[in-house]
Amino acid sequence: MVEVKKVIELAEKQMEGTDLFVVECKISPANEIELVIDSDTSVGIDTCVGLSRAIEAELDRDEEDFSLMVASAGIGSELRSVRQYRKLIGRSVEVLLTSGVKVLARLDEVTDEDITIFYEEKRAVEGCKRKQLVQVTDTYPFSEIKYTKEYLDFK
Repeated sequence: MVEVKKVIELAEKQMEGTDLFVVECKISPANEIELVIDSDTSVGIDTCVGLSRAIEAELDRDEEDFSLMVASAGIGSELRSVRQYRKLIGRSVEVLLTSGVKVLARLDEVTDEDITIFYEEKRAVEGCKRKQLVQVTDTYPFSEIKYTKEYLDFK
């Protein structure tokens, strides 16, 4: 069976000197390899094809039969690496917390341990009869986040 570590090493070797990076690599028991890549800018289909061919050339089909699919992390897919989070600073994201709360917010800051988001919500304010729109900035550690996705508003 082809090893995940070997596929990632081959991909990183090919992507050296570019803004491309590996998001994840999965290999099924039937040797179906799925490599997901991303970039600080954008990933074109030609990039995926070229990377797929380069990796296939390094793996020996006579030794093991496999299928390889190289894809870019799509819009709306869950963020998997800190580098993907950093790419979205200043943009709208949908964050689902492990507590089950979903927050639509602007991603303001990312560290290796947590993210800081900004959003507005109606809250009861002392001295007011009705709830008022309040600006909220919260920081959540990655351990409290089930997933984060880029949020696209089509209005």
